[in-house]
Amino acid sequence: MKSSNAMIDRAGRIGVLGGTFDPIHIGHLVVADNALQQLQLDIVLFVPAGFPPHKRAHEISRQADRKAMIEIAIADRNEFRVSDIDLNREGPSFTFELLRRIDAEFTPSELFFIMGADSLRDFSSWSHPETILQIARLAVAGRPGVEISESVLRGVPGLQERLRMLDSPLSHVSSTALRLRLRRGQTIRYLIPQDVHNYIVHRKLYQGNGLNST
Repeated sequence: MKSSNAMIDRAGRIGVLGGTFDPIHIGHLVVADNALQQLQLDIVLFVPAGFPPHKRAHEISRQADRKAMIEIAIADRNEFRVSDIDLNREGPSFTFELLRRIDAEFTPSELFFIMGADSLRDFSSWSHPETILQIARLAVAGRPGVEISESVLRGVPGLQERLRMLDSPLSHVSSTALRLRLRRGQTIRYLIPQDVHNYIVHRKLYQGNGLNST
């Protein structure tokens, strides 16, 4: 599978889509596909977070399961790759540190950090947002009910110049909602790729009060 950094050739324009991907769903894939086309990217790099600073360790599934679900979801797209650069490392996963590592790995590539409008709204509160803008441009997908105000755009110096809004279908799908539906025994069919759904069923993920089984 396309799962190691060594397998990623140096590319001119790289989209970086980070997150817990717990689980990956069609919203992630739609945004990645639109970014690929509209920004004329060579690849989109899916980067599962090791230890997101805003979540406790017991709130997320095993790294191996999250990475495997991404691999399954993108298996038919050569332009989509998964990187474990943020996995198997100690400490919280801050975006500016992640982008520094990716930039060092793939220099002289041009990086585009793909994010949702809800995240952009809080961008000024992120750790070292100015550093993020120095390393990468922001590619922002709209979210239902989320508007970007002028105060947000002025919140970080240089943000407007480094921002590109994506024309992408709005998605109400969220990993949090999918986990809740699964714990309630409700269907999530058509909200995630079928093979990912099969993996979740086989691994008995997101059952009961916990997020995963083993």
